[in-house]
Amino acid sequence: MAAVFRHLRIILCATKCLPSRCCSGFISRARYMNRLKEDDEACLAALQNGHIFLFHRLSPLLQRTERGTLKPAPLVTSDVQSVLQRLSSDGSLLKRSVLIGCSKQNQALFCLDVGELDQVAVEEQCEGNFMDLRKSLFLLTGAEAHLLAKGKALLRWHQTNRFCSATGQPTHRNQAGSQRVCSSSGIVYYPLMSPVVIVLVSDGKRCLLGRQSSFPRGMYSALAGFCDMGESLEEALCREVAEEVGLELQSISYSSSQHWPFPHSSLMLGCHASVSPAHTQLQVDHTELEDARWFSLEEVTSALKVKTPPSRGDPPILWLPPKQAIAHRLITEWVQSKVQNSEC
Repeated sequence: MAAVFRHLRIILCATKCLPSRCCSGFISRARYMNRLKEDDEACLAALQNGHIFLFHRLSPLLQRTERGTLKPAPLVTSDVQSVLQRLSSDGSLLKRSVLIGCSKQNQALFCLDVGELDQVAVEEQCEGNFMDLRKSLFLLTGAEAHLLAKGKALLRWHQTNRFCSATGQPTHRNQAGSQRVCSSSGIVYYPLMSPVVIVLVSDGKRCLLGRQSSFPRGMYSALAGFCDMGESLEEALCREVAEEVGLELQSISYSSSQHWPFPHSSLMLGCHASVSPAHTQLQVDHTELEDARWFSLEEVTSALKVKTPPSRGDPPILWLPPKQAIAHRLITEWVQSKVQNSEC
């Protein structure tokens, strides 16, 4: 374990974590968002001129583009108001919208779950379809996928935190949806994320990928698992790899992090790790993984070129998580590092 700590490299590049030179716009948006979270009246005013992403039982409303990709249906508040007036007698439904972001023009962005309305009727009114977000990620762009992931996570959190865990009394949200307060004790609850480690293991020439039985046929990904209480990032990585495939890590380097709305709301902490080329024999725990295996650079490079999942009935091929997933980023970084080293 000491060797792992010595080799740990936390690389927090300014270009990854912070806005570039045009930081004044970022600061303006950050402060505007903070004001909307703290001031219910300001948030209600912003909602009247906002942009709303609709969900139906946590599935987002999407439209297919001419290129065959997906995008959220572009709805401003007045559009949503018209739909709600036609399909619902509940005049307060719009106020249940949750703040999820802000455009560069300081237009507030919200999400709203209309699961109590007829799905087909809403789809006809809005000229879109409610689709499972996990499957849709393969055809969404990065920025839109991030907003929808945040919206899904916040909407689910509100649905599952309607009562105080200490008193059992109802909780009430603020207008932005950034917190809930117990009506009895005044305890304030904030949305939480569970830390999850995800690691791409390499033996120098190959990378290790695994799959769970719930994965679509042919899909493999980096190894991942929840952090146990009291664990550090390094300890969680070493434990997960040891448990799932019976390998001992030699070194770890941090790559990046990502919010992930599945299974509930997770903070994915992405790393690269290496093992000794002399100790690569896998001992897969089949209660954790359906399969795990080493893949060559050529196999992974070919898999990165697969744009969409294979159709049912097609011959099985290796394919990888969507570009919006941190696992895809880790795999891409590994391929790029191998290519660069070969050119040196």
